[in-house]
Amino acid sequence: MQPVENYRPLALSALRIVTALVIFSYGLQKIVGFPAVQGPPVGSLPWIAGVFELVLGFLVLIGLKTRIAAFVLSGVMAFAYFLAHAPQNFFPAQNGGVAAILFSFIFLYLSVAGAGPVSVDEMDRRK
Repeated sequence: MQPVENYRPLALSALRIVTALVIFSYGLQKIVGFPAVQGPPVGSLPWIAGVFELVLGFLVLIGLKTRIAAFVLSGVMAFAYFLAHAPQNFFPAQNGGVAAILFSFIFLYLSVAGAGPVSVDEMDRRK
């Protein structure tokens, strides 16, 4: 049996994929209206955030230009937290900003750690 340490690269890819699927789904709701939700007005800050979530979320999902896309998404999530959540209350559990904080730090981690072995970035590196 292999030590759990040997699974770290695959766990990184799994973290990237699941996180990107969730953020991508937020962008899909805001921009495309799927599943059946009326998105924010075109050009508004939530709509612009949705564009970032949709486009960069997809890049992180497939693992293409992951470090750059994740870094930008980390900033978008931090911006969302400080603009929309922090003014309501200091404590994240009360201001509804827990997801924004977690996304921000997970994307920051991915910008440093990279995409992992199951990614387009890794396929390009091996060529």
